Amino acid sequence: MKFIKKYALFIFIMLIDIAIFIMDKKLGIKIFISTKNNFLNMLAVIPPIFLLLGLLDTWVPRETIIKLLGEGSGIKGIILSIFLGSAAAGPLYGTFPVAEVMIKKGAKLSNILIFLGAWSTLKIPMFLFEMTSLGSRFAITRWIVDVVGIILIAALIDRIISGEEKRMIYERYETRA
Repeated sequence: MKFIKKYALFIFIMLIDIAIFIMDKKLGIKIFISTKNNFLNMLAVIPPIFLLLGLLDTWVPRETIIKLLGEGSGIKGIILSIFLGSAAAGPLYGTFPVAEVMIKKGAKLSNILIFLGAWSTLKIPMFLFEMTSLGSRFAITRWIVDVVGIILIAALIDRIISGEEKRMIYERYETRA
C-alpha cells in the first residue's frame, strides 16, 4: 500500500498510457517511444550530476560554502551564484539536487534561488547562440534584464519567507546530511 501511495501519479499515468495504446495503437506506440527516449535522456544526465554532487559534498567543506555563498557573502555570493548557474550544463531538473547540497552546506536561500534562476535562463551557450542569431544588442539586453529580475525575485522571496520557515527548510535538509 505504501508503494502504491508513493508512486500513485506514475501508476496513474502508466494506466492512461496503456488505455491510449489500447484505443489508438499508433499514438500509444509514439507515447511509449517518447517515454523511453525521455527516460534514456535522464539516465544519461542524472548519474554524472550525482557523481559531481558526491564530490562537491565530500571535497568542499561546509565552511567554504558558508563563506562564499552563506549569509555574509554579500555581492560575492550573488556573483558566484550567477556564474555557477550560467556555467552549468544540463537540464533544469539537474539543479534541484545541486540546490539540496547547497542547502545542506549552508548557502543563503537567496543565493540558491539566484543559482536556480541563472541555471534556467542565463546559460552561456544560449547567450552565445543569441549573440550570433539575434544580435548582440538583444542578447546583452535579455541577459541584463534576466540578471536584474533573478536578483530581485530572489531578494523578494528571501524577504517574504519568514525566519521560522527558512529554519524549517534548512532543518529538513540537515537531517539528510
